[in-house]
Amino acid sequence: MSEIIKILGIPGSLRKASFNRAALRAAEQLAPSGVALETFDLEGIPPFNQDHEKAPPERVKEFKTRIRAADAILFATPEYNYSVSGVLKNAIDWASRPYGDSAWQGKPAAMMGASVGTLGTARAQYHLRQILVTLDMPTVNQPEVLIAQASERFDEHGELTDEGSKQRIVKLLQVLADLVRHLKSCS
Repeated sequence: MSEIIKILGIPGSLRKASFNRAALRAAEQLAPSGVALETFDLEGIPPFNQDHEKAPPERVKEFKTRIRAADAILFATPEYNYSVSGVLKNAIDWASRPYGDSAWQGKPAAMMGASVGTLGTARAQYHLRQILVTLDMPTVNQPEVLIAQASERFDEHGELTDEGSKQRIVKLLQVLADLVRHLKSCS
């Protein structure tokens, strides 16, 4: 029997009714056999302050511990002003510091996003990919999960109803799990 691939889902929004949180809930339910996905809420992570990077707040320590315990990361990013949210960027910065103690180093990652707009977070995901390059995180390139016009793809309870989006999420999780297995076999 093969080992369970543990994926940590990170929503880039603090809003409880966020479409990106809902997309992660859908991913938890859609996870293929051999994959377990848990979500980490970024609530309570303070603004990054380099004066405190060597003795970070407890919530940041917990975040870094959860990242390190995961086999892979699944980001669900909203798009704010053509980029990732400040909340997500702030959390990424905390977990990458202090220099030489990045929790992200070499961690496989994938991303998805939901937006009420017509591009479904394409620009935010592009920026996130640029950030992940400097963190040395191998990323899944295809499939892209861009849930556009999200208000039409989720019901009033926050359940993903769009079958095409569900299929892309399943494929994304499969490809991410395959990447994890491949990297483990090479080490």
